[in-house]
Amino acid sequence: MSDLAWLILPVLIGPFVGSFLGLVSVRLPRGLPVVFGRSACPGCERTLGPLDLVPIASFILFRGRCRTCAAPIPRRYLALELACPALALWAGLAHPGAEGALGALYAWQLLLLALLDAEHFWLPRLLTLPLIVTGLAAASLAGAGALADAALGAALGFLVLALIAWLYRRLRRREGLGGGDAYLLAGAGAWCGAWALPTIMIAASLSGLAAVLILRLIGRPVAGDQPVPFGVFLALGGWLAWLYGPLGL
Repeated sequence: MSDLAWLILPVLIGPFVGSFLGLVSVRLPRGLPVVFGRSACPGCERTLGPLDLVPIASFILFRGRCRTCAAPIPRRYLALELACPALALWAGLAHPGAEGALGALYAWQLLLLALLDAEHFWLPRLLTLPLIVTGLAAASLAGAGALADAALGAALGFLVLALIAWLYRRLRRREGLGGGDAYLLAGAGAWCGAWALPTIMIAASLSGLAAVLILRLIGRPVAGDQPVPFGVFLALGGWLAWLYGPLGL
């Protein structure tokens, strides 16, 4: 396919992916079936039909409400339906061709993980392990050298955060990092390669610090023992590193 086709296809698929991610982000933390459960209105519990499930268009058509009971449709669905094609477009413009389409897949996985961590402080292995697998699979398409770099990035990414978490636990006698963070960094390492790990950590740390400072400025200071969803910032660092490469390289 041409570079333009590789760009357009993920953008067109993006709204449907966003709708699915919205469903997963609601159902998975509740232990509800994701693939086989039928979508229903949270207000009247009416099973949604095809007309209700057209991404973006159905939200606009029914003015963000259920057409039966007028219960508001959660805004997360529209936000994700818009975010996924936007990320696909960003990936395709930064890396034309098939690489950009693969980058859209990476971005969508990061988006779901960041959302779950932001809302639930939860990075399930059900999602972080596939992030590693897809990164290794994407690297394998570029040859043995790229696959070796991706495998090293995944291994080092996991070991770095696992070691930091272990040291913090030994020194402070309490948890400092969630177990999912190491798997998330391993996934980012698989997608971006070993050389990108310092860039990912720097970007994650700086963005996390910026978020804490902003919260302090608006009157919502973060206490020293208050948990912070570091996975959100790791996802951001992993995305920027994939888009623009390691710092200085």
